Amino acid sequence: MRELAALRASSGRSGGGGFLPAFCVSVTPLFELARRSAGSDRAARFVAGFASASASSADGGGNGFLEGFLRFLIVASAAAHRPARFRACQIISEIIMRLPDDAEVSDEIWDEVIDGMKVRVQDKIPAIRSFAVRALSRFAGDGEDGGIVDLFLETLDNEQNADVRKTIVLSLPPSNATLESVIESTLDVSESVRRAAFSVLSTKFPLQSLSIKQRTTLLHRGLSDRSPSVNNECLKMLKDEWLVKYCGGDVIALLRFLDVETYESVGESVMAVLLKDGALRVQDGHSIRQYITANGENEADQVSKIQLMDAEVALYWKIMCKHLQAEAQVKGSEAATTTGAEAAVYASEASDKNDLLDNVLPSTITDYVDLVKAHLSAGPNYQFASRQLLLLGEMLEFSDTMNRKIASSFLHELFVRPLEHEVDGDGNQIAIGDGVSLGGDKEWAKAVAELAKKVHSSVGEFEMVVSAVVEELARPCRERTADFMQWMHCLAVTGLLLENASTLRNLQVTPIEPSELLHSLLLPAAKQNHVDVQRAALRCLCLLGLLENRPNAELVKQLRLSFINGPDLVSAMACKALIDLVTWHGPQEIDRAIGIELPDPSYEMSRFTQVDLSDMNDDDPNIGVLDILFSGFHKDDWEFSLEGDNHDNVPTILGEGFAKVLLLSENFASIPSDLHTVILAQLIRLYFSEETKELESIILHFQTNTRQSSISNAFVPVMKTMWPGLYGNAGGSSHVISKRRKLAVQASRFMVQMVQTQLLSTDSTDQASKGPGSASGSADVSNNFDIGEEGLAIRVAVEVTNCPDKKTAAGKAYALALCKVAVLLRFRQSEQKAIKCMRGLVNSLTASVASDKELVKELAQMAARLKSLDACPDEELPQDDAEAIFKKLGLDGGYKMDTNQAVPPTPAARSVRPPAPTRRRARRAPSSSDESDADGEVDLPAASVSRVPTTPSLTAARSQRASKTAALSKMSAKPAAAASSSESDDQSDVTSDEDSSSEESS
Repeated sequence: MRELAALRASSGRSGGGGFLPAFCVSVTPLFELARRSAGSDRAARFVAGFASASASSADGGGNGFLEGFLRFLIVASAAAHRPARFRACQIISEIIMRLPDDAEVSDEIWDEVIDGMKVRVQDKIPAIRSFAVRALSRFAGDGEDGGIVDLFLETLDNEQNADVRKTIVLSLPPSNATLESVIESTLDVSESVRRAAFSVLSTKFPLQSLSIKQRTTLLHRGLSDRSPSVNNECLKMLKDEWLVKYCGGDVIALLRFLDVETYESVGESVMAVLLKDGALRVQDGHSIRQYITANGENEADQVSKIQLMDAEVALYWKIMCKHLQAEAQVKGSEAATTTGAEAAVYASEASDKNDLLDNVLPSTITDYVDLVKAHLSAGPNYQFASRQLLLLGEMLEFSDTMNRKIASSFLHELFVRPLEHEVDGDGNQIAIGDGVSLGGDKEWAKAVAELAKKVHSSVGEFEMVVSAVVEELARPCRERTADFMQWMHCLAVTGLLLENASTLRNLQVTPIEPSELLHSLLLPAAKQNHVDVQRAALRCLCLLGLLENRPNAELVKQLRLSFINGPDLVSAMACKALIDLVTWHGPQEIDRAIGIELPDPSYEMSRFTQVDLSDMNDDDPNIGVLDILFSGFHKDDWEFSLEGDNHDNVPTILGEGFAKVLLLSENFASIPSDLHTVILAQLIRLYFSEETKELESIILHFQTNTRQSSISNAFVPVMKTMWPGLYGNAGGSSHVISKRRKLAVQASRFMVQMVQTQLLSTDSTDQASKGPGSASGSADVSNNFDIGEEGLAIRVAVEVTNCPDKKTAAGKAYALALCKVAVLLRFRQSEQKAIKCMRGLVNSLTASVASDKELVKELAQMAARLKSLDACPDEELPQDDAEAIFKKLGLDGGYKMDTNQAVPPTPAARSVRPPAPTRRRARRAPSSSDESDADGEVDLPAASVSRVPTTPSLTAARSQRASKTAALSKMSAKPAAAASSSESDDQSDVTSDEDSSSEESS
């Protein structure tokens, strides 16, 4: 490089100026190499390094060499020759990345470079696009970037190549405009793109620049990613950047950035991965005991003074103590399974972990109880910290009688502690929380139950202690002196008992037996006027029904009545209860409990019994539970909203319940399979087309017709309404969009199973056996293809082709699921225009699912099958006819047709051995007209034509080569006289070999 620089300098001083042309001529061979190699890449990097070094001010600016060489590269970047464009963009990007800050280059040259690289960003070769993006990346951060960032963001949304997307993500400058795109790339279908996104977020975006929602979202995605490399990149961001750089190694400060009260699971995941990585350990002198200080000169006069913990501190100590306990158990197990010195080492490590845990936890049960009580007394702001501390009780020892007595007394206080409530302006009490759990929070109730089971660990002791509290709280309820808050409190403790009871047998020896509990507390509570009391009672009825071997008749009747006649919130809880009992016991057991006569097993139901719930005053004992639940779909006055996470909507609960019935259909043999189509139609109607009136008539047809065409007809309008709901806000809120995305894939997969079951069971040779002559000679668009399988296939193909987000995991899964539907659909030979239209879309389907090799093979078979059904396979579909088809299907917009290009079969490897002998082709009878010979040489069935597709040009070429080879071999093997006397036979042998070669190549 020094010698070249000296030669360039001497050429400039002599005034000849011949160095640049000679240099360009010398590097020209690089632009002609069709394939990349390590040597060519090293040469390109050397050329770029020399050119960039010549622009330094210390070198006198290179006498204009860099500017001239860049102009040469700009011209090459626009060449029609692909290697020239590639090499030019590669060298330009290397020059720009290596260019020193004091380089002297005119703005005019940079404008030309930027304009040229912007054009190359749209190049059809992915490698060229990558180098063009890399070349522009250094200009993207400037204040006047000429729209480079906008170009990057637009290209990122539409780019199909993972390497190009990765380069764009790495090239994006940090700004509010690029942050969302980088975060969205953490969901990319490519592992390398996701890893690059976390790398960019780690190095370019400070922790403080991200919102709490963005921080927790990134950690949830990265730490749970299926790729270890992405996990490691996220951990690197978390540990090296966020923890060390921005929080000074203080994990408590890091947790404060994550709002652990709202995103508790994320905080626990962060602590878990940092502990596993060895980045955290208990600091000397730090323990929970430092929050408990004692005042007084002697032990008798000491009074504990509690220092309250923040939410982050409480979560930290809970996870840390659990980690120490788990490590001690692991080391103890290893010590027990080994012998000798190794066992002694493991036992010593286990002892060290246990000692450290003992030094961290409160020294006595009394101190622990005082610590939790202090946080409970501090008010609702310390409810989260109280729950974390409560969970520490699982690690304490309660074998001592005194310790167990203290803990039992504390638990009794927790059980009888009144529910939190507020008083409105009218003096009415309003319960705080969900209204059905102890403390108004299911997580708090779970923590209390875990501590109670730890303290009262003997068989049946937990049930005995808690049922005694229930009996105590139920006295004012039995005496009808309790207000609604007392009712709710009693039912909350009852629900905790039923939810954590091991068996119903343990409840039968308690102070309040199950039968007494049902008749004296739960059924009266279900008839109270207060809505929250009814909801809590119905939840308890459900839990009791799950413990029973057979559901109680009065329990089932009350749940049915509450679902039919109760307010919306009560009906929602009754709906949950009935669905849980149906999935646990089965619908027949629920109906048998109230004396409903079950139908004959041979009787096949094709629809549910319709019941008008609005006009039902009493529960009809002759209507089955599934009929009543399904009738809930048709009640119009439910309070139903798509916005927010409202799980008390009856339609939502019914949809989830019947979806569970479909997914677990093998467990419900009593539900006829014909009802599955009815349920699926209702789910599609509920989740995808609430506002689409067009679906009403199709759903009606779907419910009354279970033939194979009904499946296609029901799924057709879903294509139009499913995708906008996934990629725009037209389909509802973000919560509903996410829910629809998941259900879209599940519904498509379930549709594949149904189509496979019902379509493939039909005789697939009926249509193929008609032959080309059955096209009726008319190419007009028929009147029913749009409601048949042809219309569904075209809609699926257009949907997949126009899918704008196939690079994400959800979009890719959606496209794959739809393509699996498309390959199962069959075309009638009479629908010639629909066949040609689909042939023009198959290639787009293949490109969209290129990563799934099995599906690509199925699409290739579909393309061959369509070509065999096409009466004129070499003719294109006129644009007017294509537009007429799309218009009839309700597909607006232009779609690129590629009818002539069929998916080519994989060429067979050429055999070096002589072709195997095969049967000879039947001799044709002499014909007086050439037209009869052109019509058909061999009378083959049409089914075989559709089963063995051929590519005319490929087959013809192989047939000629095979014929020539066979003829030459026969001529050399036989005497000349014999060859001349048996000319006709030799010709027949050659023809036979030609046919054999044709069949093999096909």
